[in-house]
Amino acid sequence: MDTIVRIPAALRSLTAGADEVKAAGGSVGAVLEDLETRHPGLRDRLLDEKGVRRFINIYVGEEDIRFTGGLATELKAGDQISIVPAIAGG
Repeated sequence: MDTIVRIPAALRSLTAGADEVKAAGGSVGAVLEDLETRHPGLRDRLLDEKGVRRFINIYVGEEDIRFTGGLATELKAGDQISIVPAIAGG
C-alpha cells in the first residue's frame, strides 16, 4: 500500500524538490525505510539511535506518532504522513 508523505521545505533537496512523495509500508517505520531506499539520506535527517529526532514531528493524519505507537504506528488505506520540523524561537 502506498502512502503519501508530505516533505518539509528543508528536506526537499533529498526528494528532487517534491513536496509530497509516495512510499510503501504497513507502519510508519516501514514507510520511512522505503523512503530511504527511494530518497537516500532522508532517514538520517529524521531518525537517530533512539528513534525520531527530538526536533522532528511526524504525524499520521492529525495524530503525532509519539502518542500513537511511534514508528510502529500502523497505517491504513488513505492515511497520509506529514513530517514537520519543530520551530523554535523567542
